[in-house]
Amino acid sequence: MDVLQLMDEWGPEKVVCVSDRRTGMKGVLVIDNTARGMGKGGTRMSPGVTVTEIARLARVMTWKWAGVDLFFGGAKAGIVFDPSSPDKEAALRAFARKLSNEVPREYVLGLDMGLTERDAAIVQDELSDRGAMMGAPAQLGGLPYDELGVTGFGVAEVADELMAVNGSLRGKRVAVQGFGAVGAAAARRFAELGAVVVAVSSVHGALVDPDGLDVARLLDLRASSGDLAVKEYGPVQALDAELRVPCDVLVPAAMQDVIDADLAGELDTTLVVEGANLPTSVAAQEVLAARGITVVPDFIANAGGVVAAAFGMDARYSPFPVNPATVLDAVSEKLRANAVRIVAEARDRGTTTHVAARELAQERVLTAMKLRGRVA
Repeated sequence: MDVLQLMDEWGPEKVVCVSDRRTGMKGVLVIDNTARGMGKGGTRMSPGVTVTEIARLARVMTWKWAGVDLFFGGAKAGIVFDPSSPDKEAALRAFARKLSNEVPREYVLGLDMGLTERDAAIVQDELSDRGAMMGAPAQLGGLPYDELGVTGFGVAEVADELMAVNGSLRGKRVAVQGFGAVGAAAARRFAELGAVVVAVSSVHGALVDPDGLDVARLLDLRASSGDLAVKEYGPVQALDAELRVPCDVLVPAAMQDVIDADLAGELDTTLVVEGANLPTSVAAQEVLAARGITVVPDFIANAGGVVAAAFGMDARYSPFPVNPATVLDAVSEKLRANAVRIVAEARDRGTTTHVAARELAQERVLTAMKLRGRVA
């Protein structure tokens, strides 16, 4: 897609493409809308990253920051590189150098697919600035998002709040697509809340057990084997099996565009909590709403990371560490209240939860744009 075709009344305000011949790194930064504050969003590394993908995700960040009513702007970055390559550090350093004009004055990097807490430390080192990237190890004064599992934690908190309307999450069946940082943290919190995790998946396949999986064992395997944990746990089924298993709560926490209208018509669940960004199509959202299945939109459900990032941004040059318990309490309180509000507004307006959530976020962004004189 032509970059100019990505632009509409909201943004993006800036698209920066970079490359480095020595490492073969190619990358892109999309700053979508800064009416409510400077750009802040995750940075992902994958061989298949595209400008369109990053632009879509940057827009999600615009709505996500506005949805939780925190004052940063939507932005996202991507590096076209294999995160398993032995040259990963060199590519990451090259990417950081190429964006030294924008980082951290206009954009602060965060962790996303393919990057770890150590990678955050590398970026900070390359730019000689603790404020260049959030999510560095605690030993370097950072707030370790992946270690805390803030995004997955928030997803489970949202499910717990909404399931309480009809009783309790305890004993309910949960299926989680993806067993990366978000999916694993969500599974852990679901187990702590008394839910029964009946399915998880990774790129190696799906595990399904109607009687419940041993989440503690899965987490131990993941700590030692990463994505292979699912395969090592036991016999796996084909991917998508985790989406089709009967459950009370379904958490798509892997990639975007995994649930289309056809699959939405087959899902056997009562609640979908979007742990990944953009996992459902607009048509799928309409099908799910018509079937009476509640959907918590991505930028409401998986906003735990941005709440934590706000704490990190506030403390990025402070010598005092952020209290993780304070962060988790804030994630729980903010996301639970937001989810209840959006579901109620969608019901009252007779629309999907995505439309209700997006209208709320757009109203906040538009107000900021008007106050700054960016629109009449």
